[in-house]
Amino acid sequence: MKKLYRLRKNRVLAGVCAGLGKYFNVDPVVIRLLWVVFTLVSMGAGGILAYIISWIIIPEEP
Repeated sequence: MKKLYRLRKNRVLAGVCAGLGKYFNVDPVVIRLLWVVFTLVSMGAGGILAYIISWIIIPEEP
């Protein structure tokens, strides 16, 4: 069973995008680019708020 974790390795800020990349088997750079596009399209508030919530909710890998 796969579990979603924030990664300690390959992290840039909090490891959220690296964890999502590993969970979905996608390069973390793609996730980061999509997150930046989402942030710019939503005028900043949506993407930043979603990242902060993800940072709080997703546990760090053991």
